[in-house]
Amino acid sequence: MAVHLFGAIDVGSYVYEMKIFELSKKSGIRQIDSIRHMVDIGTDTYHTGKVSRAHLAELKRILIESGEIMKNYGVEAYRAYGTSAFREMRNSNMVLAQIEQETGIHIDILENTEQRFMDYKSVASKGEVFNRFLEQSTAIVDIGGGSIQISLFEKDKLSATQNLRLGVLRLREQLARVGARSVQNESLIEELVNTQLNVFKKLYLKDRDIKQIVVIDDYLSDASRNGKNFSGAGRMIPGARGQAEFFDTAALSAFIDGLRDYNAFDLSTRLGISDEKIPLLKISSIITRCIAKTMKADIIWIPDVTLCDGMVYDYAVAKRYIKPEHDFEQDILTCAMQTSKRYKGSEDRAKTLELIALQIFDSMKRIHGMGARERLLLRLCAILHDCGKYISLQNLSDCSYNIIMSTEIIGLSGREREIVANVVRYNHRKYDFYEESGMRGRLSMEDYLTVTKLTAVLRLANGLDRSHKKKFTDIKIRLREGELQIIVSTKKDIALEKGLFDNRARFFEDVFSVRPVIRQREF
Repeated sequence: MAVHLFGAIDVGSYVYEMKIFELSKKSGIRQIDSIRHMVDIGTDTYHTGKVSRAHLAELKRILIESGEIMKNYGVEAYRAYGTSAFREMRNSNMVLAQIEQETGIHIDILENTEQRFMDYKSVASKGEVFNRFLEQSTAIVDIGGGSIQISLFEKDKLSATQNLRLGVLRLREQLARVGARSVQNESLIEELVNTQLNVFKKLYLKDRDIKQIVVIDDYLSDASRNGKNFSGAGRMIPGARGQAEFFDTAALSAFIDGLRDYNAFDLSTRLGISDEKIPLLKISSIITRCIAKTMKADIIWIPDVTLCDGMVYDYAVAKRYIKPEHDFEQDILTCAMQTSKRYKGSEDRAKTLELIALQIFDSMKRIHGMGARERLLLRLCAILHDCGKYISLQNLSDCSYNIIMSTEIIGLSGREREIVANVVRYNHRKYDFYEESGMRGRLSMEDYLTVTKLTAVLRLANGLDRSHKKKFTDIKIRLREGELQIIVSTKKDIALEKGLFDNRARFFEDVFSVRPVIRQREF
């Protein structure tokens, strides 16, 4: 059985990590090595927008070392990602170019939604425990250096997700800026966190209680991973396979109480983590307790996973070494549905539009050359096609664009979100071709061609249900000799649809050199 070696590199805001994995179709994913270093580039960039020369030099040294390790193992493929520290770096392109030139390691910057989706997949790599957790009301809380992401699940389906600028490094920097004394830190952190959590509760929780929380971080997870405990820390609830990953809320409160009783050196010895991490562990613990209280959670699961686990899981699924048990694509769609619902979008209308659009897309595969990811983007366009009407019926196109661009859809990159936003905008207004759109430098010509194709499909689908009355009980679409034949069955008058169809059909023909025609088949 062939074995494939994969390297995963996470250049975090405070922690650098590399893991080496062995992949095979027989055994799935097996970790064979890992290295971790503390490199505090986050404090630099959150405060000044740039990384210091000393920290950059240290990062380059570690990356060169990582390259040698991967070479010695015979790693065949790797992924290296930077997160929030790089996102907030004013000169990130220049820094990344330097790093690649001097180390040979190419680093991609994950946008927030991509990073959180990858972290979410790292928990999914836990398999049965993950699936069992999501059967009940659950929140996944991803605590990073610059922000936290809270994602709510109901019966295995994502119901809401929101990013809050409450990361551990950002909070530490804010405390230092106001000159807080150590005895004030806990109350000030709670005040900062609860202010934003109260807004989150009003918008997303209302009267719901979330009984379970999954926490992804680099601090509590270290204490849990080492399995260490100390006087006053309370008890840990035994998890699956004997892992000490599960706390009740009383144990968490006792753990935080215990953190007050020892200095950083003693805590480092007792918990088996570096003393540099102790202040960040305290902040992460307080954030978690605030969230647990707000949600009235009973159980807190701190799985032993990092972004690297999500990276290898994503890679292994793409290369078909493993089969995913959870439908991640549905989570992306659900996130869009929740956005549409928030802005009073029509669910029935979106379903009708999606059904017609997908039939057109599938019938035209040979012509348009787009794949599964573009098909997903088309579904998102159909779901969000009318979100802007909540703000203005007269300026529907630009309002829809602004809503989509301002909304985080977990699992989408910023580039993909902009593709969706433009398709929805041009569904309602005159199309601007790439040369006249002012998009140069924001979307590539290839991306804009995707916008053009998806717009043509969505417009045509929209034209077939222009009255919003679902007049067609049956639609069959087939490509025949340069024509896209749309065969509809109905007893109703479709004069409106036929009359408004020609303009949309002309645009479709300009894009694909295929003429759409409606053929009515009466009962």
